[in-house]
Amino acid sequence: APAWLRRLCGHLLSERLLRPGGVQAVVRGVLEGTDGGAGTEAAALDWRKCDAVGKILAACPQQCLSLEDYYRQVCPQVLDLLHIQDKVAARQFQRVATTTLLTMAREQPQLAERHLLQPLLAPLRRCSEATELTLEDLAAGAVLVPEAELGSCVEDVLKVYVVGNDSSSLLLGSLQSVLGVVFSLYSFAKQNVSYLRSPCQDILLWFLEKAEREQSLAVLEGLAGLSSHVPTLHPRCQLRVGSEGGATVVMEETISDCSSDEDEALYQKISSEQCHIESLVELLSHCQKSGLAGDFFIHCLKELTQVAAEDEAAPNPAVEPGGSLLELEQYQARQGRKLLVLQLVAALCEGVSDTVFTDIVQVQEFVAAVLRRACAHPAQGPGAVAEAQTLAMAMGLVAAVLGGAVQLQSSDFVVLKRLVPLLEELSRTYPEPLTQELASDLRVAICTHGACSPSAVGAAADGVLGRKPGTGAPSPDSIPSRAPRPPSPRHGHGSPSAHRERSEEQSTRHEPGVSRASPAPCADSPTPAGLQELLVSAYDPQPPSRAAALRHLASLVTQRHPEALRLQEKLLQVFLENVQHEDAFVYLSAIQGVALLSSEYPERILPVLLARYECPAQGTEDAVAAVTRMKLGEVLMRVTRALGDMVFQHREPLIRAFLRGARDPDSALRASSLSNLGELCQHLGFQLGSIIQEVTCCVTSIARTDPKAEVRRAAVHVVVLLLRGLSEKVTEVLQDVLRDLYRLLKHVVKAERDGATVLQAQLALEELDTAMRRVLFPPQTLEKKIVVLP
Repeated sequence: APAWLRRLCGHLLSERLLRPGGVQAVVRGVLEGTDGGAGTEAAALDWRKCDAVGKILAACPQQCLSLEDYYRQVCPQVLDLLHIQDKVAARQFQRVATTTLLTMAREQPQLAERHLLQPLLAPLRRCSEATELTLEDLAAGAVLVPEAELGSCVEDVLKVYVVGNDSSSLLLGSLQSVLGVVFSLYSFAKQNVSYLRSPCQDILLWFLEKAEREQSLAVLEGLAGLSSHVPTLHPRCQLRVGSEGGATVVMEETISDCSSDEDEALYQKISSEQCHIESLVELLSHCQKSGLAGDFFIHCLKELTQVAAEDEAAPNPAVEPGGSLLELEQYQARQGRKLLVLQLVAALCEGVSDTVFTDIVQVQEFVAAVLRRACAHPAQGPGAVAEAQTLAMAMGLVAAVLGGAVQLQSSDFVVLKRLVPLLEELSRTYPEPLTQELASDLRVAICTHGACSPSAVGAAADGVLGRKPGTGAPSPDSIPSRAPRPPSPRHGHGSPSAHRERSEEQSTRHEPGVSRASPAPCADSPTPAGLQELLVSAYDPQPPSRAAALRHLASLVTQRHPEALRLQEKLLQVFLENVQHEDAFVYLSAIQGVALLSSEYPERILPVLLARYECPAQGTEDAVAAVTRMKLGEVLMRVTRALGDMVFQHREPLIRAFLRGARDPDSALRASSLSNLGELCQHLGFQLGSIIQEVTCCVTSIARTDPKAEVRRAAVHVVVLLLRGLSEKVTEVLQDVLRDLYRLLKHVVKAERDGATVLQAQLALEELDTAMRRVLFPPQTLEKKIVVLP
């Protein structure tokens, strides 16, 4: 077009733009003819037009006297573009509004913040604790932010920030000022049915992803209530459910002096804090791949150590006389902060701990935080056991990393070497000798890049990874230069000679490059004295040490060590006594040991196990005896899997034991026995024989008459496993009882009230239907026959 025509059109558009409703009129005129089609070309053209219109709106026309006046007239109209109701045009107008806002924020940040961002976020800022309004003057129950306004504000923030996806400092800073209110709204929506939950979650996750890591951690700390980096919902504001599925902000009613009202307020406060922490943990569960959850978990551990140090350093004004009221308030604030940190760490451990660490740096920082706490505050007092277990877990984690759980590079060892000073200090100052030894061994393994890996490291790694001792995958760099390493057995605690030997051993390996002067016996081929030391360690009061010793003994049974075979009765006694231990790490290690010993010598060991399973030890409580019998049932099933087809010769005593267990007064033991019976029947298959009559009668009776739902569920599960194990041989093996089983399953489907039991019965009917269809309608196969005619 000629230049004069372009100037005239631009002048006319600018005049129309500055009139009331001019922005929408100009946008409609320019975008006329684009219908927001879903095709690729139409979408690309649409984006280009919207981007061009947005840049035109962001540029101040020449006939406008002041940039401030232009922004004052245009910006409210730009925000109105976000609320277009026409679904077809709404997408285009939203794109234009987002592009205009982001362009203005880049070119004129101060004006954009004043005329765009502040009005956009006004409903959220109005109920923030940093608000400049005198909320105290408002009447109780007054609506501060209506439902429609609050919902529209959240949706606009989602469109501009998340969909626009511009992570400039201006946008991040403005959004951070209302994140506390958004998080309160997200936590409120989680407890109720509200459409605001999803947009609030998207806004929070977008900010945590786009902000710098330090800023994200500071915001998470503020959302958790540990700092004031993020203004939260005003104390007098309260969220209530709206009539349209949203939320309304109202002024909270004043609490009277009545004790019941104060108790109710305290309960509401505690419930709100608990809900906020649960919401924060759920939010962090979506940030595990980026590593933010791991960094915040480590940050909380460091905060816990710092709070504990401040708590020990500061006196207790409630105990010491002469304390002022200010000191008492400060002490109460510290205690509240400590409880909050403890609650947060516990929730994180329960919610995101399984995949919280994404790289070796986070593992190092986590272990360093635990080691610093152990060096500064050794395990003492009522929480000593938990502190010791946490330290053992952290050191076991390092041992697992060094033992082959992660393929380590040279850069990883550079990171791990940051732990060396802490490990050295722990090996000198910690009161427990075995922990000192493990810390020293870990220091040696890290400094030598795994080339020298003492036995304590391997035992700890085996315990953490749950593998057989001695089967860890060594580092490929260390295989050529490593001879069969001689792990040393654990020394006794009480004898002076043991302490002297340990101190001499630690002095010889004080430098990483110095090898041990007198290597101890190898745990893979120990001397009789070394085996006795392992037997003694199997009764160690520390669960990690006891479990490691049990796994060493199980490894000796697998290797058919002569001395271990000679003491197999003693080993069986040790394993069975540790089966009764309450720590899962210990009794699972003992169960593994008994299973390995039984699979090696089933004729000798199985009768003992069956006798204990049927008749528990005298003098034990019923609950303890039932738990022990369930653990022995797990041992018997592991032996069954290990024996394979050879389990047939032990069929009758095993089935008889499980049938008796199915009649026990304890419902948990009945369910466990039936589960074991089902798996055994699945393994036996067509070898069941005539004993199937007893199994069927027992299962039918329990499924129809047992008062406990979990027991009836287990009985029906026996039928499922039986049909699944027999497969195509169902009609041959179960020909005498198949009709009874079918009637039982139909009865369960019709009459059973427990949904899980009905599901098991339906699965069994499907298995039976599949098997019968294979028998009645065998698959037709095409065969080629060649006949030679005479």
